[in-house]
Amino acid sequence: MALMGSPIWVSAKAPCSQLGVSDLGSSRRFGFALNLRYDLERLRKWECCCLSALTQKAITSVEDEKPQVPVADTPADNEETENNESRGFHKDLNLLPKPLTASDLSSTPNDGSKVRVAYQGLPGAYSEAAALKAYPKCETVPCDQFEAAFKAVELWLVDKAVLPIENSVGGSIHRNYDLLLRHRLHIVGEVQLQVNHCLLGLPGVEKEDIKRVFSHPQALAQCEMMLSKLGIMRISADDTAGAAQMVASIGVRDTGAIASARSAKIYGLDILSDKIQDDDDNITRFLILAREPIIPGTDRPFKTSVVFTLEEGPGVLFKALAVFALRDINLTKIESRPQKQRPFRVVDDSNEGSAKYFDYLFYIDFEASMAEPRAQYALGHLQEFARFLRVLGSYPMDTSP
Repeated sequence: MALMGSPIWVSAKAPCSQLGVSDLGSSRRFGFALNLRYDLERLRKWECCCLSALTQKAITSVEDEKPQVPVADTPADNEETENNESRGFHKDLNLLPKPLTASDLSSTPNDGSKVRVAYQGLPGAYSEAAALKAYPKCETVPCDQFEAAFKAVELWLVDKAVLPIENSVGGSIHRNYDLLLRHRLHIVGEVQLQVNHCLLGLPGVEKEDIKRVFSHPQALAQCEMMLSKLGIMRISADDTAGAAQMVASIGVRDTGAIASARSAKIYGLDILSDKIQDDDDNITRFLILAREPIIPGTDRPFKTSVVFTLEEGPGVLFKALAVFALRDINLTKIESRPQKQRPFRVVDDSNEGSAKYFDYLFYIDFEASMAEPRAQYALGHLQEFARFLRVLGSYPMDTSP
């Protein structure tokens, strides 16, 4: 049974018998102000006793509750009880809670055994593989859209979300850049995953039998040369694992899918051809998102992601980027996106009219931890030119090959 705390209100005009403290009656006969301090002290003790009784009652099961018979306490009994409680309070110091350290606040089980991770797609998607790379024993939770994964973290349905942000062949996933600004989640890590596209088909089907193929538009574009060579018709799907599930469910022998090898195992398909992407070095970078940021450190390589808008003026973008170069901070990513709520900025410096042009948001990743003074000074310098600045996260870099 949960204890619902509520304020205790006491009226000065209430009969003293309701309070259970006989001394309060004298204050009414000889003037309320005479014993105000004394009465308040006794009232405070009475409130503590009531709260203690409520707490004991809250942890007792409903079936065991019995009517309480009020018993008048004498001052001597109260003093003896208070002395006994003070002598027995935390008599074993080893039972006191230990203070948290920085490692306690930022650490997560390496195998992810207690972590629920959301991703976009169905089981077998590359996003699920990225989640399992970050947390090998986590519980993965599929979501139909990117925004659903964001909301799952915000609503405490999952602990984290792993979402793609850029691909070495297809470029940036702009939808997730926009969602990073719309939602108040924090980047707590990154995962780089090698993408290996496979041509999948029903059991017993040969590669030459495939006439049409389902997959995500980016996967289709990344396998353009092989698909053109075989003369296969392309059909877009929401994700690669969904395409594999579709082929398994419709059961048409001339229809295939481009997906991962894990998707073939999950949906009972054969791998007709392996590594069919045009570029062997096909890497997708994923971001790990959480409700709370981690405490950045300096014990390993860190990366920081920020988003900002700039004031108007010549050379302002150059000055904004120079704050990092002046402090030997390497920029690893620059992405610009038009502001949706303020797409145009109007400038009128003459009597001939106004000039309208896009107003941009700039997303930047740089190799430095927010625990380093140079990163703090750089962002402080950047604020001189920025109208808006937000740190999206400072997190460990994925240095795995």
